[in-house]
Amino acid sequence: MSKVKVPRKSTTVDMTAMTDVAFLLLTFFMLATQFKPDEPVTVNAPSSVAEVPLPETDIMTITISDDGRVFFAMEGQQYKAELIQKMSALKGVNFTPEEVKNFSLMSSFGVPFGELRALINTRVEERAKFQQKGIPCDSTNNELADWIWQSRLTNNQVRVAIKGDQNANFPVVKQVIATLQDKKVNRFNFITNMTTEAVEK
Repeated sequence: MSKVKVPRKSTTVDMTAMTDVAFLLLTFFMLATQFKPDEPVTVNAPSSVAEVPLPETDIMTITISDDGRVFFAMEGQQYKAELIQKMSALKGVNFTPEEVKNFSLMSSFGVPFGELRALINTRVEERAKFQQKGIPCDSTNNELADWIWQSRLTNNQVRVAIKGDQNANFPVVKQVIATLQDKKVNRFNFITNMTTEAVEK
């Protein structure tokens, strides 16, 4: 009896659909990814075992460097544009529409209000060289309190996070917390680095 020959099927696979999916995923990640903004100071946050994540939106961040300088950041270009206009009205200083736009694109700053215009008008690639002295927050000149209050008027959903260097001066941290409490902000988060014990759990 003769053997029946099974016809051979082609082993080629049509990769068109897989290529389309790959390019769609690549395009999605390119459009959806948010790059970490450049920060004017590097902060080595203290370690912690807390696993409470920060909210992803409506965040006001107060950064304290190891040498006691205070920096301020707020999310949302529209909110930042409104914030600088409120501060300009409070301080009696007018900013041009271009300066308002430049401020809304900034990530974080740490200068007295009198030096803010110079920082805003500095080119982006040269901003890292700008000597930022920190926002005054002492009892005689507490500009940080104005930024906090005007931010809350701009966005009443804003939540506060403090990112302090582990070597920061305690009196400065205490003054920042006192400023928040003075402005009726009694709930805020501390940004810390997670320890290995918390990672292994």
